[in-house]
Amino acid sequence: MIRTKYLWIVVCLIASLSVTTSAAVVAPWIDMYVAGDTSVWLFNNITGTDITGIQVEFDQEVTIVNRVEFGGALTPLGPLTGTTFTLVGGLVNNGTLQLDWQPATAVPTFAVWLSGERAVGKPFFTTLTKLGYLFGQGIVHVRETDPAALAAAFEQFFADNAAYLEGLSESLGMSLADSLMPIIMASPAEGIENFFNTIMGMLGVTELTEVVAGEVNFGALFALLGI
Repeated sequence: MIRTKYLWIVVCLIASLSVTTSAAVVAPWIDMYVAGDTSVWLFNNITGTDITGIQVEFDQEVTIVNRVEFGGALTPLGPLTGTTFTLVGGLVNNGTLQLDWQPATAVPTFAVWLSGERAVGKPFFTTLTKLGYLFGQGIVHVRETDPAALAAAFEQFFADNAAYLEGLSESLGMSLADSLMPIIMASPAEGIENFFNTIMGMLGVTELTEVVAGEVNFGALFALLGI
């Protein structure tokens, strides 16, 4: 994905917590159902503005067998079989894109509305890997636009989780604050992503749900990033 499209996206954890086809895990702007051997998802534009595209990624190869736009027209840039699709054109605010695909067992792992090269609205995603990627991209964006706010948010983050992080630092054999902040304030997005993935691996975390339901309070960072 192009970095400039996703600078603002970080960690919309409540968008989705698994890849099962249940309405309970779908983002507020998505509805879905299965009709025979076809999965049907409705992507509703509730961003508050007209959009010019959407990107959708899947957990396996799919073939889009039908699409319907209510309030616009969006055309795929590439073939209708694959794992990643970008559709461009236009869709009005409160419009809807219906995508039908096979096999029905396939589900999106990521989706986001686009306005030109800029992502708009909250993303939908389901994997820990995507969380690390988006976390890195978002941190770099805030660092470039408001470094003081970023530093203050992390200071609050460490204060909110002081007891837990102290124990974690001891178990890891390093101070997370001393190790994390130089990376946060100087590393490229890829470095932040790698650090995130390293910490998750050291903790034995493999699922997004383990981050969401864990003991760490991300409230200060979520507030900074508009989550």
